Amino acid sequence: MGEGTPRGLRESGSAEAEGASDGLRFELLGPLRALRDGVEIPLGPPKQRAVLAVLLLQEGRSISYDALVEAVWGGAPPLHVRNLVQKYVSGLRRALGGAAELVWTGSGYRLTGADADDLRERRRWVDEALAARDAGELRRAGELVERAEELWRGEFAEGLQAPYLAAERLRWAEKRLTVLEARLAGEIELGRSFEYVHELVRLVAAHPLRERLVELLMLALYRTGRSSDALTAYEAARQRLAEALGADPGPPLRSLHARILRQDPALLPRPPVPVS
Repeated sequence: MGEGTPRGLRESGSAEAEGASDGLRFELLGPLRALRDGVEIPLGPPKQRAVLAVLLLQEGRSISYDALVEAVWGGAPPLHVRNLVQKYVSGLRRALGGAAELVWTGSGYRLTGADADDLRERRRWVDEALAARDAGELRRAGELVERAEELWRGEFAEGLQAPYLAAERLRWAEKRLTVLEARLAGEIELGRSFEYVHELVRLVAAHPLRERLVELLMLALYRTGRSSDALTAYEAARQRLAEALGADPGPPLRSLHARILRQDPALLPRPPVPVS
């Protein structure tokens, strides 16, 4: 299952070795920061930081001047935007020193020798979690996803105002929720429904129209002997969807509701395998 699918874990990207080039590490899973040998370095004013974030997300590819302006300022840039771009590029070159190279290629700007290290590490943890899950190692898969979650320090590129980054922020919020849902599904499958009921209640309150979270909450409640609460959670979700979207719950949620009503024995946790 990929992150582009409703319940998956996979992320695109290579699983490179951990660590930053030349002692310089960049992080985007929270406020943008750059660390040289563990010490944070100043990156200049917010728009200069936004330029750096956009360049990091190109992963070594060139981005044209017009595309960079559109990414950072949108369709109505200030009149003196060309001077601003040149100023911010010069400022970034000074800040990064010789550890990374920011050049004009003739057709655009390219940043090399710099990676969003926390994104790369997260891809690796999630891909390894997927492999573990596919091998039936649910506990290890959960531990790997927790490692990926620990890399988050806030919202993606938190605090930086730029159209491109705003879109990326939404995309990464969705990716984060999808991985979280997969982790919680694994924990419930391991028989840990009781421990995660409260977390699921909180998540449903924070994302009231997200049906997968309601589905997991209903299953966790049912497996802890709270079938009436599971049915109540369904009815509350049905009402929210009707009021907000004029829609009924989707097939997976309706199917789980029907199975709980008939007390489908297949919904109960599997008995532990005896140790010989």
